[in-house]
Amino acid sequence: MSEIIVKFHEHEQIPNKLLKFAVIFMARYKNKWIFCRHKERNTYEIPGGHREPDENIDHTAERELAEETGAVQFSIEPICFYSVTSKAKQHMENYTLLRFMNLIHYRLNRKWLVFIIMTLCRMS
Repeated sequence: MSEIIVKFHEHEQIPNKLLKFAVIFMARYKNKWIFCRHKERNTYEIPGGHREPDENIDHTAERELAEETGAVQFSIEPICFYSVTSKAKQHMENYTLLRFMNLIHYRLNRKWLVFIIMTLCRMS
C-alpha cells in the first residue's frame, strides 16, 4: 500500500495557480448530509472535482456543485486548503480548496442522476 501524506495549509501559503481541485467537504440540505453517487466507481462521495485550465477556483467549486447535485441556490464558504502527496505518484503534491456548502434549492439533473441525501446525524 502506498504512503499518503495529507497537510493542511493557511490561505496565504498556497498560490492560486497550484490549486487543482475544489472539494465540498461538508454539504447539507435541510439538516441532511449530501453525497453523490460516482457513476464509474459505484460509490457515494462528496461533491467536487478538477479545476479547468485558467478557471477561478471559486468557480470550480460552484460549477462542480451544480453539475453533481443540481444546485441552483446555495451558500458556500471556504474552510481551508490541504495537500495530498503520494509515493505512488512520484511524491507529487496536489493542492485542494476545501469548502462548506448549504444547499437552498436544487433541480434534478438528468445527466448525472447521482444526487442523494442521507441523514447521518442531526445537525443543530
